[in-house]
Amino acid sequence: MSNLNLLRAFDALLHEGSVTAAAERLHLSIPATSRALGRLRRAMGDPILVRAGRGMVPTPFALRTAPRVRSLLDEAAALISADREIVPAEIARTFTIRINDGIVATLATALINGVAAAAPRMTLRFVAEGNESVAALRDGSVDLDIGAGEVNAPDIHTSVLYHERLVGVARSGHPLARHQPGPTLAQLCEHPHISASRRGHARGPLDEALETAGLQRHVAAVVPTFADAALVVASSDYVGLIPQRLADQSGATMALQWFPIPAPLPEPDVRLCWHARLDADPAQPGSARPSAAPSAPSTRDPPTSSRSPCSHRIHGRVRRRCRAQNWTIRSDARRVLRVRAGRPGERWRASRGLPASAGS
Repeated sequence: MSNLNLLRAFDALLHEGSVTAAAERLHLSIPATSRALGRLRRAMGDPILVRAGRGMVPTPFALRTAPRVRSLLDEAAALISADREIVPAEIARTFTIRINDGIVATLATALINGVAAAAPRMTLRFVAEGNESVAALRDGSVDLDIGAGEVNAPDIHTSVLYHERLVGVARSGHPLARHQPGPTLAQLCEHPHISASRRGHARGPLDEALETAGLQRHVAAVVPTFADAALVVASSDYVGLIPQRLADQSGATMALQWFPIPAPLPEPDVRLCWHARLDADPAQPGSARPSAAPSAPSTRDPPTSSRSPCSHRIHGRVRRRCRAQNWTIRSDARRVLRVRAGRPGERWRASRGLPASAGS
């Protein structure tokens, strides 16, 4: 077994946490995969996987090494398939997006429809935020991260999708909803609140603004997500704060009315984050910015290249889906979606008549 194949075995063993599952992923026999693990242990001077109950867990050394191995494999696959054209309609794999609940409720439909039109065999898998560590982007378990946090790692690229703000919501017919253009801070404090925090925090930026004005609100309950807060508010006399895009899209369906908060609340940037290895293939048709949707230059952008007619069709479909929802999604986001969709390793396997890897 070559050194490159050993690295593939290392990647599969850590991803699956089992010799049997890794053998299936690599299309090898279980004894061959077990021998590969033995060679890896001797070469690296580390057990790689150790027994933990009925399963196996990676060692600290293996966890530190995994992102570098994944990056090397992606670069090797890009070299092999650098000149092959992507056919989106033939791509059959799962694409993992880590996303905030308030964002997925408004953005998911446009993404699903846009991808389905260009690559109908692809599956989008949305996973909830929890641990926002960049390790998941580095090891490939998450392809994209969409959220309001900032990332300062040199190997993680980011692009601002849009600006968000929080607004107040109440059920239709609620006394607060009658005030135009919206209630005062004092009127807001006359009613109990539902707070949204997955960490269980009752206090937030609104409380600091209220304290400055000499006011205080009563938080009756704390729920983990903005969607939960909207559901509780829609069926009660409580009020809450949720992202404006969620209020715009769900307000009519849930019989909610939203109003501005007369206080200087944070207006975070919702960002798209991805690992630098997704830019490793210079032949990707999405590496150029679309002329129809120019954006400000970025010091992290890769060199541009000409795009194929297929790429233009993808851009058109995604732009139309997003415009229907009044969103401006910058070209960096669409570029990364296409780069990851045409993952070089999957094209290499398909060109040789091999089945897609696990998770595709």
